[in-house]
Amino acid sequence: QVELVESGGGLVQAGDSLKLSCVASGRTASNYPLGWFRQATGQEYDFVAGIDYSASTTYYADSVKGRFTISRDNAKSMVYLQLNNLKPEDTAVYYCTTLAWDGSNWRPGYWGQGTQVTVSS
Repeated sequence: QVELVESGGGLVQAGDSLKLSCVASGRTASNYPLGWFRQATGQEYDFVAGIDYSASTTYYADSVKGRFTISRDNAKSMVYLQLNNLKPEDTAVYYCTTLAWDGSNWRPGYWGQGTQVTVSS
């Protein structure tokens, strides 16, 4: 069992930055790839970013490449998502998840409760 708790969301203006944090607890949490999904109102969940268990490889959706940065600190059981140059279309609830590769896409496993990011124009 892995428990994930996010923090750091908020209301910002376009062009601003935010840093989301997620604490992952559970005996095997550090063994999982971790990542972030987001869901805008009325939309499906979208993969945003992922990082492998050793923090040596990162993965990003095309829509956030060059603007978002994922990192993790296994000693602190934390994963972070730095969001720069935010756009109104980034508005969504952001979820920290464990990840599993299905051969084509990253799939979420365990989920946090989500943190709202709202970007005004």
